[in-house]
Amino acid sequence: MIISLVGYMGSGKSHISKILSEKINFKLIDLDKEISRRNKLTIPEIFDKKGEIYFRKLERETLEEILATQENLVLSLGGGTPAYYNNMEIINSNSKSVFLRASIATLSERISKQKEKRPLIANISDENLPEFIAKHLFERNEFYSKAQFIVSTDAREPEDIVNEITEKLYL
Repeated sequence: MIISLVGYMGSGKSHISKILSEKINFKLIDLDKEISRRNKLTIPEIFDKKGEIYFRKLERETLEEILATQENLVLSLGGGTPAYYNNMEIINSNSKSVFLRASIATLSERISKQKEKRPLIANISDENLPEFIAKHLFERNEFYSKAQFIVSTDAREPEDIVNEITEKLYL
């Protein structure tokens, strides 16, 4: 079984996927880290040197390869992954998808602390961040909401979120 975690940047995909994979003893793959490893460049470097379209093609190819495996794994996806091509359809066809939903306030607070690691928001001021997130979320929620399961992450401990996911998936 493959469990795919989707959601906006800052929703907790990386953190929750790590705890979840340890709890259920599944291999963990972070899609962005896998793309970085294969290309020997960070995601910001790929965006800078090759552009977002090139990155989205790499992302799609890597996603298809991972979803074609028969391994038990937890797959932490990039925030934009579900919104490109027909990625959400192949995610749902080849894995159990879980949308980690968080409010704009929660997301703003979390990602304002990690701007340098996030190329899409690196140059946005803290005061403009909530509006940027709101617009982006409005565009992406259409894709995130196609996930088979939705788990809210606002003001919750990671262990509670992981327990809810395992209950929903009967693990």
